Amino acid sequence: MSDIPWSVDESTRVLGIETSCDETAAAVVTGGTNVLSSVVNSQVDIHARYGGVVPEIASRGHLDTLNPVVAQALVEAGVDESEIGAVAATCGPGLVGSLLVGVASAKALSLVWGVPYVGVNHLESHLYAAFLEEPDLEFPLVVLLVSGGHTMLVAVHGHGRYEVMGGTLDDAAGEAFDKVARFMGLGYPGGPIIDELAMTGDPEAIKFPRAMLDRDYDFSFSGLKTAVINYLRANPDANAADVAASFQAAVVDVLIIKTRRAARAIEARAMCLAGGVAANSSLREHLLDACMADGVRGFLPSRSMCTDNAAMVASVAWYNLRQTGPTSLASGVNPGLSLG
Repeated sequence: MSDIPWSVDESTRVLGIETSCDETAAAVVTGGTNVLSSVVNSQVDIHARYGGVVPEIASRGHLDTLNPVVAQALVEAGVDESEIGAVAATCGPGLVGSLLVGVASAKALSLVWGVPYVGVNHLESHLYAAFLEEPDLEFPLVVLLVSGGHTMLVAVHGHGRYEVMGGTLDDAAGEAFDKVARFMGLGYPGGPIIDELAMTGDPEAIKFPRAMLDRDYDFSFSGLKTAVINYLRANPDANAADVAASFQAAVVDVLIIKTRRAARAIEARAMCLAGGVAANSSLREHLLDACMADGVRGFLPSRSMCTDNAAMVASVAWYNLRQTGPTSLASGVNPGLSLG
């Protein structure tokens, strides 16, 4: 706990900082849901030349850009430091060097401004993208969290009450997109490139496997990735659009089948997407179709809320501050932090 006097109510403004990977972000959120500003500086163009995120380059990039990003977030929110009630930062999971930059900065601002510090779980913050845009979502709900590093189904029974129903046993969905795109020579990041290419292909042209459909809520995409690579090696002249569309269809089918299964198991009132892969057009379309068929509400985050941002960090921090109070300034970062 912090020795700094603090209080939290609907007017409390939280400055959120996100530096878990290669986005440097800051945002100001009031009352957990009112986004006053959200600034994101992406390093994707820098890392694209290497085919993936280089941790050392990412952390140095945060050092260069975090202060200007925080300053811009305050200006766009129309507030100064005297009006900030708490400072939050992602403390894990993520790249250790990148996490340290954000957490150290947030703690310094907490001390200088005399406000509490709140460490935030990056996975939890993705869950809160839904509440930023749809605060009236009713519990329980199932969130399919899909990104480059994570694929999991989470039952959300209330604020701060989560149950991880299943996760990936090997490659995450976003990781599989990146690896397939890299093998096809399409570039980085692979998800958006394959999504666009698949629009002109036939998703039924190639029968790629749908792994682990008999396992309730766990995922495996390593075998699918290998199947695509083996197919391309055996068929070097294959139509790239058909390969992309067929691969994407295999990923989406498994994700949707298991999300529907989880929603039925907990009698969910809604099915929600979160994480970077939630921007995939086919996944978004099929989730809405599934929601209509099953008679439950569907939520698709705006594409700006799919990728890493600090508004969702500040939102989680507001709820956590209200429920459990500040985080100790003696706490550190945890690159392998889990949810729950």
